[in-house]
Amino acid sequence: MKLRSNLMSKDDMNRALKRISHQILEQNQGADNLVLLGIMRRGVPLAKTLAANIKSIEGIDVPVGEIDITMHRDDLNHRQSEPIVNSSKIPCDIENKIVILVDDVLYTGRTVRAALDATSEYGRASKIQLAVLIDRGHRELPIRADYVGKNVPTSKSELVKVHVLDIDGVDDVQLFGE
Repeated sequence: MKLRSNLMSKDDMNRALKRISHQILEQNQGADNLVLLGIMRRGVPLAKTLAANIKSIEGIDVPVGEIDITMHRDDLNHRQSEPIVNSSKIPCDIENKIVILVDDVLYTGRTVRAALDATSEYGRASKIQLAVLIDRGHRELPIRADYVGKNVPTSKSELVKVHVLDIDGVDDVQLFGE
């Protein structure tokens, strides 16, 4: 696959994440009772950025955790290699909290379904919302994001790759295709 286009620069990503932070605060009447759970891997640094933005806006530290969905995937039996299981890190009791799942790309919805299942193991949240940097369409399940950085219509043969500084050494979003 070759690079088709740069969808978002570091500045574009920062603007989108700041906008999402404001939308989260507006939708939930502030930061009280919020918990951010980043879906491993790239959802975690995005969740940390959202928490930092919220702190700069409201002065409140929102707990940030990491949720591993590996054992909740519906394609686990179809994978060629053994799954790598990481441990989830849930920063507090999520019972009756507003949990915001954070991921880099929303595509079929299957990752989010797995994240919902994984989250339910830690308690019954009062509400679960979804924040994604990129929504590329092609849903296979009836799942939608509450907060979207950018909608990017794609073909199924294309690949959207989000790079984050903590993992990839750079912040950007790229589109690859044939």
